[in-house]
This record gives sequence, structure tokens and C-alpha cells, in this order.
Amino acid sequence: MNALETKQMLLLRHHLKALRLPTMGQEAEKVAAQAATDNADHLTYLLRLCELELLDREKRSAERRLKAARFPTMKTLESFDFAARPSVNKMVVAELARCEFIDKRENILFVGNPGTGKSHLATALAAQACARGYKVRFFRATELVTTLIEARDERTYLRLKSQLAKLDLLVLDELGYVPASKVGAELLFDVISTAYERTSMIVTTNLPFESWTEVLGSERLTGATLDRLTHRCRIIETKGESYRLRDAKARTRSRSAGAVATTEPDA
Repeated sequence: MNALETKQMLLLRHHLKALRLPTMGQEAEKVAAQAATDNADHLTYLLRLCELELLDREKRSAERRLKAARFPTMKTLESFDFAARPSVNKMVVAELARCEFIDKRENILFVGNPGTGKSHLATALAAQACARGYKVRFFRATELVTTLIEARDERTYLRLKSQLAKLDLLVLDELGYVPASKVGAELLFDVISTAYERTSMIVTTNLPFESWTEVLGSERLTGATLDRLTHRCRIIETKGESYRLRDAKARTRSRSAGAVATTEPDA
């Protein structure tokens, strides 16, 4: 590259930086060299640069959405053991992973005992939504209730409610593990009621529906909550033994076998 071309490349990078096209600036020289080698015209060169910028921008946007979702741990559908959970239809979950349920403002309820993969599936589907451009937020039920009560006390509740209303998908994990106070249950219902037919929700719970009064307190509030959540909803049961319990049993058997082997006399 001669002096004139070097000056032009510096100016090009400066202009691309000012236009907030950093990837095009970083790749301009390399793509120019490849275009020269391929005897490509100017339009092909520009197209390649634009494609690189777009791909990198989409990647960074997806990373920001994943960070904003605040998943406690990342999970994928590929790592879910469908063979151990025959009650979970793999084809149905694959269909849900296309995220069309979000466009339809539908909900998903995962119901099952602790340790049966409900949170794993909820997180994996929500991560798919992030990758497809949807705004997602993950809460444990107790965390959301606490956040709502604190916002009400600090007079920031309406702002928080407005932020939640802008989401495409709200994940409410572990509903039912800890009973909510009367105030907490009412605030949670307010969020669910606002989301109704506007924002899709994924809810995981260890309680059958008839036991939800243990969490929400009153039958009236429970009925109204279930009415909104289960209308236009997919309900998936995760039956079977807890993964954690199964692993604990396996570790116990392994340690027992090892202890027996070390106590056996030499031949």
C-alpha cells in the first residue's frame, strides 16, 4: 500500500469511527486486500464490509440482551436430558424455541417437582428469545416480589412497572417455594395482570394449581391470577425424580463402592 492509499485508509477509518461503524473500520484494510486478490468490484467490497458490521452488531446486541436478562446460570436445550423426562415432548419444546409464542402473546407454565428441569427449560427458551431479538428479564418469584415491595416503599413502583411492561418475555421462576405476603401477592398479581395479552410469561412452579392459594393467600386472587396466566398458555409437566437427588444417590453409591473396595483384603 503506497502513501496515498495509507492516507486514504486512515481517513476512511476516521470517518467510519465517527459514523459508529467500528467493525467496518477494523476490517476495511483486510477486506480491501481480499477484494483486490479476488478482483472484486467496489460494490462487492462495500457489501462484504456491511455484512461484517451487521453480524458483529447483531452479536453485540444479543450479548447485551443476555446480560440484561440476568439469568442466574446459562442453560441450553442441547444440554437438557429429554430421555430422562419423557413427559416433556422434545418436538413441542423445539417448536417453542422458535419463539412464535412471544409474537402471539402466549404463556408457558412448567409444572413439576423440584429438580426436574423446569428452570433449565425456562432459561434455555428465554435465552433463545434473547438470540432472536426479544427483550427478556428473568426473576425468581421471591426476588420479584421483594423488588416490587421495595419499589413501592421507595415510590419507584410505577417506573419499575413501566420497565417490566416494555419486555417481550418475563420469566418468573420458582413460584410456590415461599408464600408471598398479602401486599407481595397483590403486587405480583398487578404485574401479571398488566402483562396479560401484552407480554409473554414463562412461569415455573412446583405446586399444582389447586395449591396456589398457599402462595397467593386468597382464593379470589389465585383464581384471577390463574385465569390470566392459563389463558392462551402451554402447560408442560416435568415428571420424574429430581436430577439433584438422582446425582446425590449416584455419588453415595460410588463412595460406598469405593469404601468396600479399599477394605477388601489383598489376594
